[in-house]
Amino acid sequence: MNQYLERIYNGIIKENPSIVLMLGMCPTLAVTTSAINGLGMGLSTLAVLVFSNMLISMLRNIIPDQVRLPAYIVIVATLVTIVDLGLQAYVPSLYAALGIYIPLIVVNCIILGRAEAYANKVTPGLAAFDGIGMGAGFTLALTAIGLVRELLGAGTVFSMKILPDVFEPISIFVKAPGAFLVMAVLIAILNAAHISTAANKKTAGCDGCCSACAKSCGTEEKEETKE
Repeated sequence: MNQYLERIYNGIIKENPSIVLMLGMCPTLAVTTSAINGLGMGLSTLAVLVFSNMLISMLRNIIPDQVRLPAYIVIVATLVTIVDLGLQAYVPSLYAALGIYIPLIVVNCIILGRAEAYANKVTPGLAAFDGIGMGAGFTLALTAIGLVRELLGAGTVFSMKILPDVFEPISIFVKAPGAFLVMAVLIAILNAAHISTAANKKTAGCDGCCSACAKSCGTEEKEETKE
């Protein structure tokens, strides 16, 4: 596979920041009360990711290691300010819905993580495609979670009435507990499909089976005791 397309595939499927790496959980759980909120937050983060990755890659040989992280934060903060003002000017309803979570993109671990782990080591082209992949994966995850929560909690999709009046919306899904319920079901589906996530890979060699892990830990403890 072409290395540029591989970055997009990784970001959407293999290294999806929300449902595989479990990064950016704050906006993932907080703003996905509707599909449009999830889409807006995802696209805002995607724009910041792409341009921050490109700028950091272009400046990687100029920025001293001692001030690397502060420099990254300044770049990201500048881009987030542009996005924040753009939403406020052209999409005020979405800006009001997302609120404080737009400025908080500055400290989103996905953006700083990709800058530190990838963008400062590769060419601007690869860095940009990595940003597209990770941003697209984040956007798809937030939109999907928001769509499920909006459909079950309000009977609508993108504010369009879908469920007939005979079906009573389950209002808990548009509240805080609903985010955790949808995320838990999503992770359960990934586990059933044997797709590794950060939720079941906290220990090297862990396959999500707690009983096997406990036996392994017990064996290791016995060996340490013998030594």
